Amino acid sequence: MYMKNNTLQKKQDSDRFIKSGSVCSFCLLAGLLSVQNGHAQFYNEGDVFVKKETVMSVYEDYKNDASGSFTNNGLVYIYKNWTNDGVVDFTAAEDGKTFFNGEQIQKIDGSAIANFQNIIFDNLFDLTPFQLATSIAVNKNSDFHNGIIDADTYNGKMIFNENALHTNTSDVSFVDGKVQKLGKGKFEFPVGDELHFRPSYNNADAEQGRPYTTQYFYKNSEGIHSNSNKVISHSIKEETIQVINNAEYWNVTNDDNGNEKIILSLSMDRSTTPGNFFTVSDNKQIVIVRWDEISGKWVNEGGVVSDKPSEPDASAGAQYEQLVTARVRGYGIFTLAIADKVNPDNNDELIVYNGISPNDDGKNDSFLIKGIAKYPDNEVEIYNRWGVKVYDAKGYNESDKMFRGYSDGRATMNRGEKLPTGTYFYILKYNNGKKGIEKSGYLYISNQ
Repeated sequence: MYMKNNTLQKKQDSDRFIKSGSVCSFCLLAGLLSVQNGHAQFYNEGDVFVKKETVMSVYEDYKNDASGSFTNNGLVYIYKNWTNDGVVDFTAAEDGKTFFNGEQIQKIDGSAIANFQNIIFDNLFDLTPFQLATSIAVNKNSDFHNGIIDADTYNGKMIFNENALHTNTSDVSFVDGKVQKLGKGKFEFPVGDELHFRPSYNNADAEQGRPYTTQYFYKNSEGIHSNSNKVISHSIKEETIQVINNAEYWNVTNDDNGNEKIILSLSMDRSTTPGNFFTVSDNKQIVIVRWDEISGKWVNEGGVVSDKPSEPDASAGAQYEQLVTARVRGYGIFTLAIADKVNPDNNDELIVYNGISPNDDGKNDSFLIKGIAKYPDNEVEIYNRWGVKVYDAKGYNESDKMFRGYSDGRATMNRGEKLPTGTYFYILKYNNGKKGIEKSGYLYISNQ
């Protein structure tokens, strides 16, 4: 049975707007109500416009039809299921918020991408109360308050547009499935599996701002099929790789088929990462490894281990102990491994001093690479742990061209800005007259 609201449909468009300050408990605007087997669902076939400071609450299943348009500049509360086959959007100048506050399982689906400015997930009915069976996009912020979003089971995806962020992400609220990031800049992927929020971080060297998609799996990668449908084996690996993490992995893909390298950081924690990864001997190191589709084996991407940063750089609820950071040469399946320490060339007599305190006291004021002046054909790059380049220089030396703890402004940091205390990641490339060599490691800046 269908109940069509002809009276409302005959009103002028301006009359369909919800007046500022009003509360709409169940709004029949330019639509129709379907009641089948005692179950009600509201269909929107026209235009719904929620003005700034307006509160709209929807207590029945909501479907935005292919001909429907839903614009939210106010506060919209969704208590049941949400389906979008049309246009869901907002006015950029406003600050609309959409709340999923159900007291039952809430399915979010549809054939079209719903664009939200701000979205708040807050459902205590179940540990995984949100079933994401479509793609939804966030323009400003996603507040993961309560409830895990299951996008894996239902083949959904959450998209963060350029400059979009997330807050309150934790073990009780994250995306179990695919997360895509558009645009440039650092980003913490709010991904996890089961009851574990295990973020990864990446940032492209290039300025194109290509889209990346990441998913975390709390399972062994041995025997799974790669993105090109090859069976992955932990026994097929480069010689330096000794032990591959058999409990978890990340799948990182470049959706625009770009070939730029990225700085990738993976989190590790005793709740998911095998215990032997926290007690490696002096001649071993923790590295990031990638399943290489071309060679059909695991390759060593290197890595630098640092402690979990404090707010505001990382989510307070991210339950992990350390990060492993490396510049990786490709995309696909990643995990952590224990590998042999390798010195590329011990005959160069380069000594890297990996701590600076730029307080102008004449001691450790700059990043010193002793002996680098003998190899003027060189380049030094320094990144923060999120993969944001804060410094680079060619012809690095021991006198005038040195890193002194300030950003050079070539990425997202302002030129001349004093960098905060913390662990950074350096890449040193130089030619010793025989071959090109690349080294990487950590650099600690103390601005206390």
